[in-house]
Amino acid sequence: MSDLFTPFNLSGLDLANRIVMAPMTRARAPEDIATDTIALYYTQRATAGLIVSEGTPVSREGQGYLFNPGIFTPEQIEGWRLTTQSVHAVGGRIFAQLWHVGRMSHPSIQHEGRDPVSASAKQPANSHAFGYDADGNPGFIPPGVPRALDTDEIARVVADFAQAAANAIDAGFDGVEIHSANGYLFEQFLNPHVNARSDRYGAANMDDRLRFALEVVDAVCARIGAARVGVRISPYGRFADMPHHDEIDATYLAYARALGERGIAYVHLNDQVGPGTQSEEAREIAARFHALLAGIRKALPTTTAVILAGSMTRERGEQLLGEGIIDLVAFGQPFIANPDLVARLENGWPLATPDRETYYGGDARGLVDYPPYARSME
Repeated sequence: MSDLFTPFNLSGLDLANRIVMAPMTRARAPEDIATDTIALYYTQRATAGLIVSEGTPVSREGQGYLFNPGIFTPEQIEGWRLTTQSVHAVGGRIFAQLWHVGRMSHPSIQHEGRDPVSASAKQPANSHAFGYDADGNPGFIPPGVPRALDTDEIARVVADFAQAAANAIDAGFDGVEIHSANGYLFEQFLNPHVNARSDRYGAANMDDRLRFALEVVDAVCARIGAARVGVRISPYGRFADMPHHDEIDATYLAYARALGERGIAYVHLNDQVGPGTQSEEAREIAARFHALLAGIRKALPTTTAVILAGSMTRERGEQLLGEGIIDLVAFGQPFIANPDLVARLENGWPLATPDRETYYGGDARGLVDYPPYARSME
């Protein structure tokens, strides 16, 4: 049997296999509260060794997309509780991904129409939030001009993450994943081309750029325990107008070492380049990412797992597992149309193709109506 389908112990949490369902925004919560349909969606896919939920905002300020279930009100906690109970009832494990989008938001989403917040007052280019347009209709719109967080405000944001982590445990999640990737608030501090601060969280040196992220990790670990905490990162990603910089490798190796020292459960890398790319630049970046991935594995203790997501196949996952570079293999979009993805991969059954028109928003169509393979053959 392939290592992909063998059990794994994640900081004391037994997983049935090494397959992870990666977090994916689906925008199916009209009141920003997880619904019965969302519970069904995750339960259908609970044969994954671990599910990481869609990003769940830690506060209204942290929300950048309409119809995402948050984790900061009593009603939201209760809404998620049905999901966690349902997943556990069929033997699954689920972490909540804690999310603050920072500048990737819009006043139409924010309380009283306030400006989004970020490390600096730099508006992202070629990006979008999912909010209300000038006519009051929901849709993709350019993010608003952000306001730089004051130094003394940052402690409040750190506290929001710690409280959201406690809320997630109250809702029944097995742990939390801190969303430190994809151009959202953490990367807005980590990237020196976006971070224009001059205080102790500024771009002048790496320790200062890492300070916010590590303060959040420390606060969350203190609240719920390091064994229940994962962190997601996306080195070399360009999502949400994140320019590359000369210190990417050094920054993420230092970040990984610091996370390893804290004894967290895992580091989850999102590969936004992937293998098989055609341009010379893309191939070079893919090679750099792979080398950094191997360096991060070496920088972490063996007790901290490494998860990789992005352009994943069974063959690629098994190769990286065999090389000892990663411990868990994450699939995102393949889980959309294949609720029984684990069985399909293990048995070599063909994968269904998801309908991109139903990725975001809408009703149950494209969310819970994809049949398992056996049913599709009847």
